[in-house]
Amino acid sequence: MILVTGGAGFIGSNFVLQWLLQSDEPIVNLDKLTYAGNLSNLDSLRDDPRHIFVKGDIGDTATVGALLREYKVRAIVHFAAESHVDRSILGPAAFIETNVNGTFGLLEAARAYWSALAAPDKAAFRFLHVSTDEVYGTLGPDDAPFTETTPYAPNSPYSASKAASDHLVRAYHHTYGMPVLTTNCSNNYGPYHFPEKLIPLVITNARAGKPLPIYGDGQQVRDWLFVTDHCTAIRRVLAEGTLGEVYNVGGWNEKANLDVVHTLCDILDELDPKAAGSYRDQITYVTDRPGHDRRYAIDARKLERELGWKPAETFESGIRKTVQWYLDNQPWVQNVQSGDYQNWLDKNYAQRTLAEGNV
Repeated sequence: MILVTGGAGFIGSNFVLQWLLQSDEPIVNLDKLTYAGNLSNLDSLRDDPRHIFVKGDIGDTATVGALLREYKVRAIVHFAAESHVDRSILGPAAFIETNVNGTFGLLEAARAYWSALAAPDKAAFRFLHVSTDEVYGTLGPDDAPFTETTPYAPNSPYSASKAASDHLVRAYHHTYGMPVLTTNCSNNYGPYHFPEKLIPLVITNARAGKPLPIYGDGQQVRDWLFVTDHCTAIRRVLAEGTLGEVYNVGGWNEKANLDVVHTLCDILDELDPKAAGSYRDQITYVTDRPGHDRRYAIDARKLERELGWKPAETFESGIRKTVQWYLDNQPWVQNVQSGDYQNWLDKNYAQRTLAEGNV
């Protein structure tokens, strides 16, 4: 059995669903169910005995240790994190608590459990830490993409907290010999994405007739990775990765934010057209976020070279699947748009002045 932390969140729930679609090995899913943890992501597993859900905190070492012992866990896949840059700017303390202190608590519980295992089980145990390309900082327009040896230079409270967690995981391998693996991924998109992030926010706002907010000039570049491709990469690293190593996971899809929004609007114009005009008419420029990184790009050649992984989806195929999923799953969208979610959006964008003119 494996333990997945944060398995009710966006990437975690996609991983759980994919795992149980392709394997009969059970999962213990530990999630605190904060604003982005949504059990409805896992409705299809409601009566599946292979999925054991536990509401709890990764920093609670007693609970984590008890779960590891009770279910004889052979591996931990650690997704649980606060992950939204804007939220980290407004309230950084939660990011330190979850991403740094929480990861430390999880590592301590895992180390105690792993140390007590019999030799064969100890050798087989794995701790896979899921992180982000944002720890590497920002790139210029002509800079080479991030590699696994790129120096860390985080620029937001979120990325700094993830960098700290990466360093802790590395230290536990080098100091205690713990069998750890780390993945640093580019921007994920796909089903079950909480609609505060760019792609789901644009889809939901467009259909609601609301403005589509673009930070600054919209030319911030990201490497986009379809979430199921990311989950496949994690499975490969968990099964075959070299202990102590870092693997960058990217989609080879660098796109400016404005181009992504244009693509979304064009697909919506085709699949769910407005009565008049284009969804592009709703694009509105707002003041850029403080310290906004200009470009991220992942060099994923190590993962392909050593473990044979490469993404199955192009951006064009993945983004169309994503839009169609949101159109087909309106009850999920309506459920996730709670009062707290709307209040946060209002608070965030009320601080950003609208620029004149739409595109």
